[in-house]
Amino acid sequence: MKEAKYIWMDGKFVAWNDANIHVLSHSLHYGNAAIEGTKAYKTKDGYAIFKLKEHTKRLLQSSKMTLLNVPYSEEELNEAQIELVRKNKFDGENVYLRPIVYLGYGVMGLYHKNAPVQTAIAAWEWGAYLGEEGLQKGIRLKISSFTRPSNRSTMGKAKASANYLNSQMAKYEAVEAGYDEALLLDDEGYVAEASGACFFMVRDGVLITPPNDNSLESITQKTVIEIAQKMGIVVLRRKITREEIYIADEAFLTGTAAEITPVREVDSRMLGAKGRGAITEAIQSAYFDIVFGRNPDYKHHLTYV
Repeated sequence: MKEAKYIWMDGKFVAWNDANIHVLSHSLHYGNAAIEGTKAYKTKDGYAIFKLKEHTKRLLQSSKMTLLNVPYSEEELNEAQIELVRKNKFDGENVYLRPIVYLGYGVMGLYHKNAPVQTAIAAWEWGAYLGEEGLQKGIRLKISSFTRPSNRSTMGKAKASANYLNSQMAKYEAVEAGYDEALLLDDEGYVAEASGACFFMVRDGVLITPPNDNSLESITQKTVIEIAQKMGIVVLRRKITREEIYIADEAFLTGTAAEITPVREVDSRMLGAKGRGAITEAIQSAYFDIVFGRNPDYKHHLTYV
């Protein structure tokens, strides 16, 4: 990880190495924390944070779902992220922001009502999540033996820290088996999502992605659907089975960190395009034009620092 100068903690800018919490902080032991992943890109007019308001809104929604009363407004959190990017004086191509709402020190035991709610935001320069080569040539994807937890067993719509233990185990399994990423099915055997991204596939020129029945409501997924529709590509939201993926023409993953990452192989089966297909490349190119401020039609999604 490339360290930055400052981290925002409860209204103050703290030196990176001084941004510490107590070992008995409640969230460390019981996993209740709401997180976000937001990205700022270096445009010709300076850094611009992509869909800042949408990400902050989802952070507050996740916090509400998991009974965390955030002591800051959406506007205050937005301003904190803008100022954090500004104050750190980054110079790389893009910057990842990680807001987190967590329970601090003072209460132990599962009942968390009296635990103090704290908020922090970190930012650092971070390149392609699945590698620059992955963006160009595509990655190897493994369908995980781990199932995405049922809606009856967890707050699946919350971007909560506890939910990512499942993703962590799936990712580890995939990488140790020689793959780049894991794809999780739901408890009925349909595609849910990757360990930290959404899934799209192309069959006969149609772009298909699962509904958010059992996955996080992805901000990037929504953006990709909008891009594709404006290109005249037919988009279907429907359930996807494992077998369909094996015979797909193209596939890719989307997310703030993953951006638009092509998939060339799934479970040792090479997809039709054998790499980054034409539709994937077109959407990927359009996405980067948007986040880097090169498409004026999407300027309203950028918050300039």
